[in-house]
Amino acid sequence: MKDQVIVITGASSGIGAALARLIGAKGGLLVLAARRERELAEVAAQSGPHAVAVVADVTRREDVRRILDVALARFGHVDVWVNNAGRGISCSVSELTDEDFDEMMRVNVKSALYGMQTILPHFRERRRGHIINVSSMLSRLPMVSFRSAYSAAKHALNSLTANLRMELSADFPDIHVSLVHPGVVATEFGLNALHGGPDSRTMPRSQTADEVANVIASVIEHPRADVYTRPGTQQMVVAYYAADDMGVAETQPPFMANRPS
Repeated sequence: MKDQVIVITGASSGIGAALARLIGAKGGLLVLAARRERELAEVAAQSGPHAVAVVADVTRREDVRRILDVALARFGHVDVWVNNAGRGISCSVSELTDEDFDEMMRVNVKSALYGMQTILPHFRERRRGHIINVSSMLSRLPMVSFRSAYSAAKHALNSLTANLRMELSADFPDIHVSLVHPGVVATEFGLNALHGGPDSRTMPRSQTADEVANVIASVIEHPRADVYTRPGTQQMVVAYYAADDMGVAETQPPFMANRPS
């Protein structure tokens, strides 16, 4: 990881900030993007002498292009692009508005699509590179009904990621495309969800952002297509999709039908 140029979106807090600090400690060269200037500058200062902060809104394609422009101007190339920006929601399917759904798709899917499409020409020219999309356990196990549109958006992200990987595999075998699926992480994700929600930091069995960052760092060092950050999650996913009646499976733990209190 030392001297690799790594772009991280959503880097001002949570998983993105933890990953930035970890990579910086390992000697990586970082380009960190987020909307919040002060918080982003603090993370950059904690992430080594070569970390560059780019204030950007990744739901705007032109801002994503500017992130790449800064990276190329500073370091000449990019090795890894991590699409980490995302936001949750607390709203059941029956109550979703157009604005709710559009916001989830903008933040969780289109931002990553912009990142993938922006970095791909550079990776194709170099014939190598690594795209990492941070998804969610809820993309595979829709077990919290009030995260409805977030779960749906991350499911869409999974599909785009897999299709891009297959698109590139024959002609560009050294361009890796990975998905990482965190579970509940002890960050402000819940509080920052659209319409609010339970504080993820108080939920049982939540992982720390540092634990998730370590998994993502391992994917950078040893590229893999699809990775879960919590042990046992993959087995839960297999059992759910292999069930004779998924409706019956959804009545059992860990599925939740309740709204947040």
